[in-house]
Amino acid sequence: MSDLLVRLRARGWRVTSQRRVVAEVLDGDHVHLTADEVHARAAQRLPEISRATVYNTLGELVSLGEVTEVSTEGRAKRYDPNGHRPHQHLVCSHCGTIRDVHPLGDPLAALPAQLRFGFTVSEVEVTYRGLCPSCA
Repeated sequence: MSDLLVRLRARGWRVTSQRRVVAEVLDGDHVHLTADEVHARAAQRLPEISRATVYNTLGELVSLGEVTEVSTEGRAKRYDPNGHRPHQHLVCSHCGTIRDVHPLGDPLAALPAQLRFGFTVSEVEVTYRGLCPSCA
């Protein structure tokens, strides 16, 4: 059973066949699929699944905090099933490939209190951009 599905069941999420397939498609490290890619992969497993069901399920998973929307300039939103584990992203500026990275240290420490303008910071989002090995 997928890690995402285990977490969702533990939360009491009602698991229908359509929701199960979406969760299974999203499961894994370095998975950052668009909604259309999720639908295409889900339809291979469950041909009757509708695009609307996939979009609604993704929206619900984002609302639950189990999946994170990742936006990159000029590209479709991607869905990251590892929202439960703090991490950053490496994004290829050419092809859009996204990889999860777990840098050492506290990213909040890079912003000293005197530069926070009185904000109480609740989360930090860092995106590293460059060229992946295939595009370099």
